[in-house]
Amino acid sequence: MEECNRLGLAKSIGVSNFGIKKPTQLLENATIPPAVNQVEMSPSWRQVKLRILQAERNPLMENTILKEIAHAIQKSVAQIALRWIYEQGASAIVKSFNKERMKLNLELFDWELTWEEAQKFSQIPQLEQNVFQIYVSLQLQPAANEFNGRRFGYYACVLE
Repeated sequence: MEECNRLGLAKSIGVSNFGIKKPTQLLENATIPPAVNQVEMSPSWRQVKLRILQAERNPLMENTILKEIAHAIQKSVAQIALRWIYEQGASAIVKSFNKERMKLNLELFDWELTWEEAQKFSQIPQLEQNVFQIYVSLQLQPAANEFNGRRFGYYACVLE
């Protein structure tokens, strides 16, 4: 699949139903990380260990530029990222089951990023491939052209 990707025959690589061991082994050996691991999730199959593994691999929350901005204005890294997405005119799809984080995710509208803070986002290296995620991508991507007759523009996803 990596060769297909390099030849331009596949835009991205994904896997399906990988548990805990397979993603770890794959990421140790792959030169192109999979964009997604499609797995079943339901109230009776919550995928807790797999979600923890994915959260540990989320580089966004460890980004030094975002941490500096967050520290300076006393906000969380997630709030900084969500506010930036909002200021770009995109809609964010936020994943959190924690009530406190859900509350913080909504506290975006009584403040703005300064021009200087917003310019620092251009210093964040852009990923050529999506970072391995279980459910969503962190990069701004074109949404499906149509869903139930409605047209959509762009969406972005931020993980807790």
